Amino acid sequence: MNEDFSRTLALLRQEKEISQRHAAKELGISQALLSHYENGVREPGLAFVRKACDYYNVSADYLLGRTLDRDGTVITAEELYDASDEKGSLKGSIAATLQKKLLVNTTSLLFELLGRTGSRDAVTAAGRYLSGALYQLYRMLHRAAGGKDKFFALGGTAFSMDAVDAEMRLARVAFAQSLDALEEDDAPLPAVDSAALADAYPGLTQSLSQVLHNTEEETNKLLGR
Repeated sequence: MNEDFSRTLALLRQEKEISQRHAAKELGISQALLSHYENGVREPGLAFVRKACDYYNVSADYLLGRTLDRDGTVITAEELYDASDEKGSLKGSIAATLQKKLLVNTTSLLFELLGRTGSRDAVTAAGRYLSGALYQLYRMLHRAAGGKDKFFALGGTAFSMDAVDAEMRLARVAFAQSLDALEEDDAPLPAVDSAALADAYPGLTQSLSQVLHNTEEETNKLLGR
């Protein structure tokens, strides 16, 4: 198995909001053994994988990390391989494709939920914030690839002095204020509990869960936890 399997197995249980003990009982194994599976200490047999797929209502490809879609839709050759010429060439690494799917799905879910708030200010502020992050990553890649700063309207010195970071912080403030305004107006907000999200957006929710998990894992490492 691989890290994707153990991570997905743990996330599915957390999304279902059940304890390890409860899940282990339902799956017919001990809590200790399930803990080993979820932490990648031991590898399960095919019988367990089949039972886990049935219990969490996902495909084996999904559980094994071969797809981000619960129904088992896998990444196709066309997504990874360009056959437009005789030799053909890879479009990019599998890791890059999976990361793209994770972030595109998560962003789609975020804006779907924001759209349901009816707050144009919240949508705009979120767009500003995310655009700033993408701008910085692209501009750094542009520089590394030999591109010139004059290609951009924002001067190189301003960029190097974190002017975009400042804009992102202001966007985050605007986003928080727009949410405060919704609360003050008692505006109806979308349900964001795991069950509601999984029911309304089954494919997108797993991407969100993985993004949240990955970010928290890396942040906890930074904090020494």
